[in-house]
Amino acid sequence: METIQARLDPETRRALDRILRRTGWTVSRAVREGVLRLDQERDGGGRRIVGLGAFASGVPDLGSNRRHLRGFGR
Repeated sequence: METIQARLDPETRRALDRILRRTGWTVSRAVREGVLRLDQERDGGGRRIVGLGAFASGVPDLGSNRRHLRGFGR
């Protein structure tokens, strides 16, 4: 385990206080979770498109065949 110190501006401190009230975490846990989540986002493990790959149209070339895309977006 390593101890760190950080200086927080008032806006960041208020945000941290909101997180602590909402989650019931300690400051240490909030910092650890934040670091891990930022690391996951950089590795592509963060945000994802909801439902991506979850639906099947039954048309194998739906996204690549111009015939299926005629009039799309109009």
